[in-house]
Amino acid sequence: MAGNWKMYKTPAETTAFFKAFVPLVAAARDREIVIAAPYIDLSAALDATRGSNVEIGAQDVFWEKEGAFTGQISAEMLKAVGAQWVLVGHSERRQYFGETDETVYKRTVAALTAGLKPIVCVGELLADREAGRTNEVLKTQFTGGVAGLTPEQFASIVIAYEPVWAIGTGKTATPQIASDAHACIRELAAAKFGNAAGDALRILYGGSVKPENAKELMSQEQIDGTLVGGASLKPEGFAAIVNF
Repeated sequence: MAGNWKMYKTPAETTAFFKAFVPLVAAARDREIVIAAPYIDLSAALDATRGSNVEIGAQDVFWEKEGAFTGQISAEMLKAVGAQWVLVGHSERRQYFGETDETVYKRTVAALTAGLKPIVCVGELLADREAGRTNEVLKTQFTGGVAGLTPEQFASIVIAYEPVWAIGTGKTATPQIASDAHACIRELAAAKFGNAAGDALRILYGGSVKPENAKELMSQEQIDGTLVGGASLKPEGFAAIVNF
């Protein structure tokens, strides 16, 4: 159950969030809880969650270890500060910052090499959905973004399915639409890495997840968790999703 704060919260707001949030989810020991925070909030988040069942990740990572790459953050830097997870290829990174399947792959490998756990994001645009191209898009993104990994590397990633038309729009893919897309991803994984790898792959659903729809989404056999955007910004709301 992962939350993506996007470009919200100062370090002080981060501390206040976790002061309220951590006690609300302390009993949820049968699931992993992750918050992907802005870079400047990572230290505050890690301090506030130390000793708890909440893990912290970043929202992006660069593929080089160091160098003249102004504004970038390496996987080694994230690991050094204590982050455990990182989002890769979020639709907003693809839409606004030129992320491609090729760079998703490079970032994923860099994260794995440094010992981070990547949540690799895939998903189709509204035009793709309306044209019946969802599975084609997912195959392209899977092939370019993760199919080049070794079996050992692939076993260490999580995939998040985010239909772009459902992110921040209030539109949520129906549980059946989400389940069908997850089944497609799982079939792609099985075809490339074997049935056991396909079965073991954890696939999160992201796209206007709210406390009101979390239980219905999570009732689908193919959905292993959620990647929550706006609803992860309030401790009570995100706790309700985590504790669905």
